[in-house]
Amino acid sequence: MARFRHVLKNKNFFCLWVGQIISQFGDRLNQMALIALVYHKSPGSTIELAKLLFFIVIPVFVIGPIAGAYVDRWNRKYTMIVSDILRGVLVLLIPFSIIFLKQTVFIYPLVFIIFSVTRFFLPSKMAIIPSIVSPDQLLVANSLSDTTRMIATVIGLGFAGILVKWVGVIGSFYIDSVSFFISALLTAAIVVKEAKPKFKNGLLVAEEAIKNAMKRSIFADIKAGFEYLIKLEKIRFVVSILFLLMSGIGAIFCVIIVFIQNSFGTITSDIGLLGMFLGIGLFAGTVFYGRVMQNFTKSKVIFTNLAIIGASIVAFTVFVKEFQSFLFASILSFTIGFFVGPIIVLCNTLVQEALPEDARGRVFSSVEAIMHLGFLVFMLLTSFLAEFIGNAWILIIIGGIFSLFGIGGIILKLKAKN
Repeated sequence: MARFRHVLKNKNFFCLWVGQIISQFGDRLNQMALIALVYHKSPGSTIELAKLLFFIVIPVFVIGPIAGAYVDRWNRKYTMIVSDILRGVLVLLIPFSIIFLKQTVFIYPLVFIIFSVTRFFLPSKMAIIPSIVSPDQLLVANSLSDTTRMIATVIGLGFAGILVKWVGVIGSFYIDSVSFFISALLTAAIVVKEAKPKFKNGLLVAEEAIKNAMKRSIFADIKAGFEYLIKLEKIRFVVSILFLLMSGIGAIFCVIIVFIQNSFGTITSDIGLLGMFLGIGLFAGTVFYGRVMQNFTKSKVIFTNLAIIGASIVAFTVFVKEFQSFLFASILSFTIGFFVGPIIVLCNTLVQEALPEDARGRVFSSVEAIMHLGFLVFMLLTSFLAEFIGNAWILIIIGGIFSLFGIGGIILKLKAKN
């Protein structure tokens, strides 16, 4: 059985992993700075937060499917490097627009462009992992890859509220920009073994390649990516789980930020600290699964975790609303993260196991599009509904849906066994 230390001895994967810890740490500062800007502009408004998130998420649909098709055609390493450099430059334009242009309206198109470039980076990263680790290390490598985001969440969100005060909103964007440039340098150190093509007769291969090039198009590749989602049972299962998970996250994202701000009377500090405990839980849950539960049935782990996540969201809402208990809120944030982490790792692994190497970019982009469709739709819906039924009730309803779905899945699996 592969261990974390074995995978980290792989120089190529280690560079990828560390690079993403650094850039994701910068992103968390960026996120907290944007939340602070929105709060100062419109305190307690879920609608204004949703507007910002709209420009972050919409590139998934506009750019994502096209990006995935190109990723399967381009050199993935170079795609990641160029994406990091572009994002580093674009992030620098945010403080420029605030300082020199005295305008915040340009932040929205800049955020859109930055996350459009990210659409090329993410499928490249997911698709390159099986090319730099051995098959027996893939599950552990995915665990460590996901901890890139989780560790950054632990460090970034935990101290973001304080750091935004120390270095200011502008300074936070500078740090984020530098993190992208460092990530690009680390990615440049990766050596990827390209698959050698299998040649037939030279002339026949050339003729076949010309015909295929004439027939294929970017839109055909996009269509093929979505066809994989329909045809393969494993992929359909993964898509349904990730759609539910991301829809739930979208439904509570803006709502829970305003809920915490109103309950504890702070702008970013308590959000950051609770985010830190959530990140610690994500990391701990991923490590625990990678070390202890690799032999457990994947679907049972996913459904059980969903049920626990739902119950934890309900408990979190009650303790924060009724008792303003930061201690219990922290414990429950950790619990939610602990059970979310393995779901993400398992879903990524199921997709990679089910797909050929030359289709991963397209399918990961298609999965991302479906996931973020759920996130965007339910984020906008609940941000609007929060004005009428209250933040707490929305959180309780979403938690109940998670639990019911998880329990229903467990029951169906038990019936299928019998």
